[in-house]
Amino acid sequence: MLVGSVLVFPRGWYATDLGSYRPCQGTYEAYAYESLPPLDPAQLRGRFDWLGPPGPPDEDGIALLAPISAALATMSLALPDDFVRFVTSSNYRLELDEASVTGSWSDIAGPTRSPAEPGAALVRIFSDQQYCASWYIYLRASGETFVVFDVDPYPAEPAYPNLEDSILLNGDFSWCAGSFEEFAYRYWIENRLCEALHADLGTDLTSDLDRYLDHYRS
Repeated sequence: MLVGSVLVFPRGWYATDLGSYRPCQGTYEAYAYESLPPLDPAQLRGRFDWLGPPGPPDEDGIALLAPISAALATMSLALPDDFVRFVTSSNYRLELDEASVTGSWSDIAGPTRSPAEPGAALVRIFSDQQYCASWYIYLRASGETFVVFDVDPYPAEPAYPNLEDSILLNGDFSWCAGSFEEFAYRYWIENRLCEALHADLGTDLTSDLDRYLDHYRS
């Protein structure tokens, strides 16, 4: 949707259940963004302190981002610092993969030019194992970056289209986080919470999970 000359995406969060506190009709459901627990901005400073120390540089992550960064530079765009820090730190890079209860993984690819906005591009960062959803960093010429998701981005089976074909054919994106760290933290904590609740650990949650769940208890 255009507001003035600015493209505005619908807001939402595509995720699995949180036990009986937030039921889900299938593997995933789209939840209204406004229904989610608020996050403490002081905790999200682009440093991922909630994951502990970053560890040594991750050579695979560095190599993975190098061609993407080079391609973005030709478009006068750049990956956000928090995403670069996450992917190039050995203690961070695969944290979301390990936390995922649905087998989602760090499926990094791109960039692809936005079909809807001149000068903007997308970099895929995460996908469900069966590609029923993918998440992207959206980069604007203004320097603004945020995370969007696309449900069922690969509708053609069994021959999936490539990334650019998928976006051009089915790019129905929703905004889900104002920064990569915001997306990563909410995904990480919700998947840990889902696993704990299904393991019947509801009375013995860690403090961070318990605080997050308080939003649904009230």
